[in-house]
Amino acid sequence: MENIKIATAQFENKSGDKAYNLSVIKQLTAQAAKAGANAIAFHECSVTGYTFARGLSKIQMLELAELIPNGPSIARLTEYAAQYNIAILAGLFEKDEDDNLYKAYVCVDKTGLVAKHRKLHPFINPHLKAGNAYTVFDLYGWKCGILICYDNNIIENVRATTLLGAQVIFMPHVTMCTPSTRPGAGFVDPQLWKDKEANQALLRKEFDGLKGRAWLMKWLPARAYDNAVYVVFANPIGMDDDQLKNGCSMIIDPYGDIMDECRLLENSIVTAQLTPDKLIKAGGYRYIKARKPGLYKDIIGGDHESEQKVVWL
Repeated sequence: MENIKIATAQFENKSGDKAYNLSVIKQLTAQAAKAGANAIAFHECSVTGYTFARGLSKIQMLELAELIPNGPSIARLTEYAAQYNIAILAGLFEKDEDDNLYKAYVCVDKTGLVAKHRKLHPFINPHLKAGNAYTVFDLYGWKCGILICYDNNIIENVRATTLLGAQVIFMPHVTMCTPSTRPGAGFVDPQLWKDKEANQALLRKEFDGLKGRAWLMKWLPARAYDNAVYVVFANPIGMDDDQLKNGCSMIIDPYGDIMDECRLLENSIVTAQLTPDKLIKAGGYRYIKARKPGLYKDIIGGDHESEQKVVWL
């Protein structure tokens, strides 16, 4: 298995403006290709925008959503992938022939759709249905998985994707800087973004504190470390509808170390070279080999009443 170079991106999307968002995706894809990346990952609902969908009716959601793979956004992403000879991972709302709605994330290369994941734990809009399958696929000789935002907070999802063979897990998000029961959580004042140059120090303090990155660092590196996988995290920067997001898209290796991270207060990318040796040198590789499923298969696999609290902010 050969090394692979992956890029992850952050950008400020516009709500419901697919043409604009795709134009930014094209621009950042070109940068990643110039940097030698084999693939670039964008955030959850990067094609459509995210937070604004909380107030949409089902009719409005169906107008926004697209068929996959036969919708126009997949065609456009395929054009970009062919033009720059790079795989592109991006998110959008999906509809099927029966008008069911899903939160989808796709991988596209120059031949078209490579993989699609439907979010297992969707919210933001009550008309979204949950996906019911894990997603593992081949990309340039590597086994890759996809888990969208809250999917990754359920640790069993990450372990299951790893046990299905994933060596790299793409984790697109729209997260942080929102209220929660966890200590220190909350919104970041959108007024700060209107003059981000003057407010740079305060923005960085807010973005890196418990409202943002400090919370992420409590759990995201552990997903990579425990499972001995590369994690490709993507998150928007700037305003997403009326909420300010802090970006910090990053790539984490199987040791749980950050390889590179977006630190600018603007649209940007970072890249990292993924090497196969870390997959088996990392402690998580040994932990997986040492498992004793007979001890806990009935506990972990036992029936329970799932409770997912959704707050419509």
